[in-house]
Amino acid sequence: MNIRLPAFVAVAWILIGIITAPPAFAIEPPTTKTNVLFIAADDLRCDLGCYGHPIAKTPNLDRLANRGIVFNAAYCAQAVCNPSRSSVMTGKRPDTLRLYNLTKHFRDEIPDIVTLPQHFKQHGYHTENIGKIYHNWRTEIQGDPRSWSTPAMLHFGTHDSDQPKADPMPKNQVTAPRCECLDVADEAYFDGRIAKQAVTRIAHLAEQEQPFFLAVGFWKPHLPFNAPKRYWDLYAPATIPEPAFPHWPAGTDQIAWHNSRELLRANKGKSLSAMQANQVRHGYLAGISYLDAQVGKLMDALEQHDLADNTLVVFWSDHGFHLGDHTLWCKTSNFELDARVPLIIMPPGGTQGRTNDSVVELLDLYPTLAEACKLPQPDGLAGTSLLPIIQDQTDHVKLAALTQHPRPPYYKPGEMESMGYSVRTQRYRYTQWQSPDRRRILAEELYDHQVDPHESKNVVSANEHQAALETLRTHLQQLTK
Repeated sequence: MNIRLPAFVAVAWILIGIITAPPAFAIEPPTTKTNVLFIAADDLRCDLGCYGHPIAKTPNLDRLANRGIVFNAAYCAQAVCNPSRSSVMTGKRPDTLRLYNLTKHFRDEIPDIVTLPQHFKQHGYHTENIGKIYHNWRTEIQGDPRSWSTPAMLHFGTHDSDQPKADPMPKNQVTAPRCECLDVADEAYFDGRIAKQAVTRIAHLAEQEQPFFLAVGFWKPHLPFNAPKRYWDLYAPATIPEPAFPHWPAGTDQIAWHNSRELLRANKGKSLSAMQANQVRHGYLAGISYLDAQVGKLMDALEQHDLADNTLVVFWSDHGFHLGDHTLWCKTSNFELDARVPLIIMPPGGTQGRTNDSVVELLDLYPTLAEACKLPQPDGLAGTSLLPIIQDQTDHVKLAALTQHPRPPYYKPGEMESMGYSVRTQRYRYTQWQSPDRRRILAEELYDHQVDPHESKNVVSANEHQAALETLRTHLQQLTK
């Protein structure tokens, strides 16, 4: 999708490029506009091969990682879909949006806010949404029509409506709650159809002169765990890892706990048996491999249509997930496994794969993409551009990330009892639980990741951490102004 320029202009641009080339790579080649392929996953923690998972089969995401930058310490704003996605897409923290649940739309609070894709649209891009990018149900506004040049597709509905289309219907081969193993094609479920549609659209967009921002949102590995059987077959049940720390952290207040209702309500509130727990973890990995296969189709389409050299690819998840760790299932906590997310950015044409261990936030995507594509930076964004890291000019752009979550985790209007603010630095996670009016501290947590990566013990009272605790409290005050 090259934009033709007169020969003398092209030569001038080439000379300028030689003289002023950045140290690593040119995000935007002189004669082209950079496209963006913006890929989102749902409920995906860092259980990928490129993040060191011992058995995860993720060859396509590993391929993306080998040509991009893997951010090892990326964090979401809140570990539930609507607040996290709203934060990413607006560049604002949940406190600015006053949005912490599944029912409020960010435009209810700030009607004229300019979203990330809307910003690209306003600067000449064709913007398009296939699949789940914004929260997919419960809000009155379906997604965000203002963000897109054309109506969104396959983006709105409940996860339980992701039912297979097959005739005859094969028998389910697992019995754990909210799990399904059927021998069906990829397109039997939403993500297979999303990938198929996205591949078709990539072929169409490749023929256009207008640069594009294509957002593709996959619904997996969110519950129900119902990937096609071929992905379950990648894993032997006996090899599925148990949680590294399945116990409640020593010294941690119960305010941080939740009842795992997203899964356990399907089991009538009962704890899972060992077999059920194994099948749930198996289904989660199957969903990840199913997701990975769909991402591979998109990457192949970019190569097939000669778009890889002028397309920036971003892969991210809205938040993490618990699989029995800390006695918890699913999300809605402030622990590391919920707050930390995979984030991979591949610049146009790719680069030598590398990892970055500095703390970053999903909030940083808005300013990063704007700068990478040479768009003006909107005022009031809460994040920081990661472009200096991508261009290998520095190894960090911030010292701390903020994640928060209320109690009850899914509260009704007027019924919020507390808000937990969690600050993550290179070494520590510090969580402070406050009353809704922010006048009282109800509980505190401190985990030293240098010696306790599983957050097994709250050391907030330990003498040796008091100096660090004061610094962390200062970070929290600065991040929650």
